[in-house]
Amino acid sequence: MNKVLYITSEAFPLIKTGGLADVAGSLPVALFKQSLDVRLLLPAYPEVISKIPRSKILTTHSYYGLKVTIIETRLPGSNVLVWLVDCPAVFDRPGGPYTDQHGEVWDDNALRFTILCNAAVDIALDHLKLNWKPDIVHCNDWQTGLVPALLSLHKDRPATVFTIHNLAYQGNFNYQTFTDLHLPDELWHMEGLEFYNQLSFMKGGLAYADKINAVSPNYAKEILQPEFGHGQDGLLRNRQQDLSGIINGIDEKYWNPGTDNLITQKYNRRTLNKKVQNKTALQKQLSMPIDENIPMIGMVSRLVEQKGLDIILQSLDELILLGAQIVILGTGDIHYEIKLSEFANKQPDKLKVIIGYNEKLAHRIEAASDIYLMPSTFEPCGLNQLYSLRYGTLPIVTAVGGLVDTVTDTSKDSIANKTANGFIISEPTTKSLVTKMVQILKIYKDSNTWRQLQYNAMGFDSSWATSADRYIHLYKQALDKIK
Repeated sequence: MNKVLYITSEAFPLIKTGGLADVAGSLPVALFKQSLDVRLLLPAYPEVISKIPRSKILTTHSYYGLKVTIIETRLPGSNVLVWLVDCPAVFDRPGGPYTDQHGEVWDDNALRFTILCNAAVDIALDHLKLNWKPDIVHCNDWQTGLVPALLSLHKDRPATVFTIHNLAYQGNFNYQTFTDLHLPDELWHMEGLEFYNQLSFMKGGLAYADKINAVSPNYAKEILQPEFGHGQDGLLRNRQQDLSGIINGIDEKYWNPGTDNLITQKYNRRTLNKKVQNKTALQKQLSMPIDENIPMIGMVSRLVEQKGLDIILQSLDELILLGAQIVILGTGDIHYEIKLSEFANKQPDKLKVIIGYNEKLAHRIEAASDIYLMPSTFEPCGLNQLYSLRYGTLPIVTAVGGLVDTVTDTSKDSIANKTANGFIISEPTTKSLVTKMVQILKIYKDSNTWRQLQYNAMGFDSSWATSADRYIHLYKQALDKIK
């Protein structure tokens, strides 16, 4: 086994809307370093095309009467080959991968990602005559969910692995869409693509992949329960022996305070005292009172319910009274953007809200903050708590998903055995968040204890090398299953 076709709808640095892009831009590189022959397959959005200096056309095909060209390039900053599915009729348009410039979902998403899936299947079976046939096809989230389903109809096929990054987004469409896409009738049944009389792309991956994994061990357990299963928990319980959890890593070249060119002052575990210079620089940049002793709480996030925005909004008055400075960067639901901005206008010295996304500012907030705010209602893995740990910025999180797998709550015992690296609130409520923050700010005043917590946090292993080893083991299990 050494050939892997890795299919995704986004990959950093070519195109990014969330954590999937970070994973898809890092895991294939880590697998390549372990001597696997990885090809990354994704749509040729305009933003992607604009970022590739060199490319060549491999082949041209047609799906649904639309011309599709497979273009070869490399993932910037790596030697990983990227194959782009270039279908101008569905991908060459302004806006994002899933929505238009106004945030409205593209009404032809089912067609767009079926074309991606069909191209993936034809590459996997070498129908496009690229003279490269994978041993493993690794699919990610609903946009690629039809691939395991379609490959299941072929005897001489590669093994399939399906990764759930977020079960909440399932790619569900009406039955007419199934018909319009001319999908094979034998896939339409209760154990197949049919989900309460709808076509479910996600279910294609869950029902047909040889192995399924979630992006953290704890999330793999949570999705077996109705509360987190989004209607798929029964199917997942049925497939429990094929389900596992592998925590995401982070790109430690890109997220490393010792080498980060986007921050004001580089630092590492040995030079932690320099970290505070990033705080005073950000205070100056954002026109906030400059004082290195004021605790700074940072947050870089999509502003959506999942990220605990309701809890945060209800807590803001009390959090501001505690004397900390709060800096929030993000974009998302318009009512959260408005409410946060209104709060910030009333308290410009205590709260700064920057609507939008700014990669440089995201790094600066991670480096400047003492505490990272992440009270998610659910969190399959979470990457920002991993970035925060790396930067010695202690996360305060809820006891869900990958947050439980990566953050060890600060207590007498965990301080004593040097495992404490953050703070966990017992329940996602305003009271719980404010109570915990009061405790945190008391610990913050004890500079020796705080320094030890930062030191523990920065020592956490968040490299992709460990996770890549686990994926390679999962690939072997998937191959064993089809032998």
